[in-house]
Amino acid sequence: QVQLVESGGGSVQAGGSLRLSCAASGYTYRMGWFRQAPGKEREGVAATYTGYDITWYADSVKGRFTISKDNAKKTVYLQMNSLKPEDTAMYYCAADTAWGGSSWYRAASYRYWGQGTQVTVSS
Repeated sequence: QVQLVESGGGSVQAGGSLRLSCAASGYTYRMGWFRQAPGKEREGVAATYTGYDITWYADSVKGRFTISKDNAKKTVYLQMNSLKPEDTAMYYCAADTAWGGSSWYRAASYRYWGQGTQVTVSS
């Protein structure tokens, strides 16, 4: 069982930046960030393998968001720049200890989830 603790959410004006952090309690093979806005399905934002330089980004955040990791701290970060009102959502960190196959960046492939942190972007 892996426990995840997120931090860094908040309110910001459009064009601003926020950095989310997610600390894991133990070993993870891959970690990802997901978000869910009211009335919408949870969607993937970014994901990374902890032991490889392989990342995935949703088209909607490419060029604005960056996922990074500090393996010594078992922590993954999501740097969010040029934020837009449509980025407003609850952001969740997820992790798994297995490879995940071709769906490694999809929410259904992750077993461990954080409690979420709210990001609100005002226009």
